[in-house]
Amino acid sequence: MLLMTSLLSHRPLRSRAAFAVVAVAALTLGLSGCATSGAGTPGGPNPVGTWGTVESTGVPFLTFTDNGQFTGSDGCNTLNGGWALNGTTIDFKNVATTLMACQGVDTWLSALNTATISGSTMTVFNSSNSEIGTLENATGGNGY
Repeated sequence: MLLMTSLLSHRPLRSRAAFAVVAVAALTLGLSGCATSGAGTPGGPNPVGTWGTVESTGVPFLTFTDNGQFTGSDGCNTLNGGWALNGTTIDFKNVATTLMACQGVDTWLSALNTATISGSTMTVFNSSNSEIGTLENATGGNGY
């Protein structure tokens, strides 16, 4: 900041103001490209809809809305939170889940952290980036 201040101190006030506006605009544009939320980007995955089976008790599913929210179940516990695209990866944000104890139900989905989509299959990963399971598109789309 000291170097920037000394460089700017020898410029006219109008030049300093223009430089500040350009710097703020460049920073804003640079940060806005880091992640998006909502209904996917052209050529990228679009998870909006339901993945998994909603009709069966004890079976995991996720439902994504185009406003960056999701709800679902791991077959026992309900889940909800936000999602955002980071390139071709779906990042789950602020995930909340109930903590029920259901015998005989594999609650793998409650460990979700990120996901990818290939065709009609969503692959879900935990915080160690290990694959923990897959969900099939239940709404007839292919995720793109």
